[in-house]
Amino acid sequence: MIGDLIAKIRKEKKMTKTQLSEMTNINIGHLTHIEKGERSPSYKALKSICKALDVPYQPILYTLDKTLEDSHKEYKIVNHISYSNVPAVDIENFIPCPSSMGSASIAIKVKDDSMEPKLKKDSYAYIALNTPLENKDLALFSYNNSLLIRRFIIRKDDIALRAEKKEIADICVTKDDDFYIIGKILGTNID
Repeated sequence: MIGDLIAKIRKEKKMTKTQLSEMTNINIGHLTHIEKGERSPSYKALKSICKALDVPYQPILYTLDKTLEDSHKEYKIVNHISYSNVPAVDIENFIPCPSSMGSASIAIKVKDDSMEPKLKKDSYAYIALNTPLENKDLALFSYNNSLLIRRFIIRKDDIALRAEKKEIADICVTKDDDFYIIGKILGTNID
């Protein structure tokens, strides 16, 4: 996944592989292997690539050990990874992170009851940042500048964000929406 994301960013910045190679002192052949997912960049190489692309290092790093399945490629998940923004949270406290949630990066407080009974209001949801989602996964999203927890639904022609409460309408994501997957919910502190 990291190679797909690097290629996407490089193209968005209208930069050639040759230019990136010159700016990073990384062989163009090695860059090609990284972008194709045939090799992983070292931490030093990734930092150099991020500096040359003028993007923060940490959000890209979260994708290092993630792989894209055909379904991820089908709904173009790379277009929904927020690589230049990080979630802004008010830190209320630290909570224990059980080993079963070992890939969690943060825990956020569930602010409403829209996802009950699966996620209880005022519980903490453990989030693995920048993780590819499968159909029906629970996740934290940025949708038109609002953060929300919803179930990720892949439909034939679009993507929907669904609350557990039936009376709350699905959000159908369009190409014009400002939509990013922040991270997959691994579980809560009251599972």
